[in-house]
Amino acid sequence: MLETNDDRLFVPDLDDDDSRPFWEGCALGELRVQACASCSQWRMPPRPMCPRCRSLDVTWVVSSGRGTVWSFVVPHAPLLPGYTELAPYNVIVVELNENSLIRFVGNLVLGPNAPINSIDPATIAIGEAVAVVFQRVNGIALPFWIRAPS
Repeated sequence: MLETNDDRLFVPDLDDDDSRPFWEGCALGELRVQACASCSQWRMPPRPMCPRCRSLDVTWVVSSGRGTVWSFVVPHAPLLPGYTELAPYNVIVVELNENSLIRFVGNLVLGPNAPINSIDPATIAIGEAVAVVFQRVNGIALPFWIRAPS
């Protein structure tokens, strides 16, 4: 797993009660999705109450980590200082195979240890198959995406 240490980059708050199980899963190489323990509705981002039945009972489901590119953008400089040197890079929205309502934002990279600008953004296609990989950034395992066979 690639380890990047750069204090200019933003990292998540691991102490948030609602999202802590997600980040714990990432550290274990699992892409977890919050689900309602009462009605089984999946939801992302994590939140304390089910939007369908209003239950406060929560469970977590380990997804396959496979999906398709639903959309993408390519940020160019000027950006926040920590990201300027990385630009241009892609930011993709991934729709999970198991549930089309669950989407994750991340970067499409060439391989499990590749940097976020390792893919030519002009080669990205909406609908292409992707799979999650995890890279450590400032000690935190973050989900990234690689191309996967359909």
